[in-house]
Amino acid sequence: MDNLNRLTDRLRKASGAGICHLPADGGIAIAAAAASGGLGVARADLTDCADKAEFLRRIAAALRFPAWFGHNWDALADCLADMSWWPADGYVLILEHADRFRIAAESDFLEALEILGEAASDWATEDVPFWIFVGLTADGVAHLRRF
Repeated sequence: MDNLNRLTDRLRKASGAGICHLPADGGIAIAAAAASGGLGVARADLTDCADKAEFLRRIAAALRFPAWFGHNWDALADCLADMSWWPADGYVLILEHADRFRIAAESDFLEALEILGEAASDWATEDVPFWIFVGLTADGVAHLRRF
């Protein structure tokens, strides 16, 4: 079995899904494997994102949220719990260049991770993988694990 197939198989398993560090390659292999496995892939570039409002705007665009998205934490949780507008066998969200958001609005960054992590756990109970890969240059954020 080649690396792409192994990666695809891993991403299709809800049991291991959750929040992870984005690998150094920027998630190119992850995105390709997820797409080949029927998973919805969303990329949000957080370069220069410095606050909650901008984070929510970029997440909404990346995940194709419906027009009724309320641009607050509760609305984020609600949309992540539904995803009916984007049918897929599971989801991979790649948050690229998250350092600025983490530094400029650390409490909002941690709140976002908590909401995303809860969504991944909730989807796992339905055997639907929901992966979140966070691109940070610094290692050691307690909420993130190695993939």
